Amino acid sequence: MAVTSALHSLFQNVIFLSAITSLCIAQVIKMVIYLLTNRIKKPLEAIETVIWRTGGMPSSHSAIVCSLATSTGMTEGISSNMFIFSIVFAMIVLRDSVGVRRSTGLQAKALNTLGKQTAEKTGLKFHSVKEIQGHAPLEVLAGAVLGIIIAICFFLILT
Repeated sequence: MAVTSALHSLFQNVIFLSAITSLCIAQVIKMVIYLLTNRIKKPLEAIETVIWRTGGMPSSHSAIVCSLATSTGMTEGISSNMFIFSIVFAMIVLRDSVGVRRSTGLQAKALNTLGKQTAEKTGLKFHSVKEIQGHAPLEVLAGAVLGIIIAICFFLILT
């Protein structure tokens, strides 16, 4: 009984619903854009895009943290500790998405190019490093705006 009640409360929570919805909508938009701009080799690739792929337009990380911060501010108040925490958390995630993760991905790409060229010249084996794709600033901005809009909509509908 307690678990059912807790789950019922969770799925009526504006903060939870807006954050999860932002994540899902961002991933679906990302999949649609990917399908329109890339040739799909296997049907499983489309599912992988929704569930697993990082980077791309819009940033689901940005959408979820901005939705979380916006809905927390609207429900708890902008002077609450939870809002302050969620804003700082969002700033870290946004900075990481456009800065560290993007730089790391670009460096990995450069290392793979250099490694492949060296392997061709020397005949040595080269094992590529994983290229984790970060986000361009526009992708982060689009995700942030999406998250904010979804949070506002949930707040207006459910409160």
